[in-house]
Amino acid sequence: MNTVPLWAAIPAALLIILSGLITLTGSLGLLRFHEFRARMHAPATGNTLGVVFLAAASILLSLTADSHPLFQEILVPILLIVTSPVTAMLLMQAADRRDAAIDDNAPDQRDAAP
Repeated sequence: MNTVPLWAAIPAALLIILSGLITLTGSLGLLRFHEFRARMHAPATGNTLGVVFLAAASILLSLTADSHPLFQEILVPILLIVTSPVTAMLLMQAADRRDAAIDDNAPDQRDAAP
């Protein structure tokens, strides 16, 4: 079993803790924000940054242990950085279309008697 040197273990532990705090902060944004678009932004950003910090810790540890190639540690954050904002944008566009359809079906306020 390979032991991780202290100079690599401490920064990796700090990166993992930072990753968890950022992800938790993004998740708490779901509770704090009330509008759908704002609620989408917080977890998408927190999720992406959390995975980037977690991948940085994984890269640091795998470089010191030299147990496997870095392909997975680099590929996962790249794919998440590309797909997470795209998914959030698609969900926000769907919400815009839903809101526009609801507004089109709403009765016209000018026709209502005062």
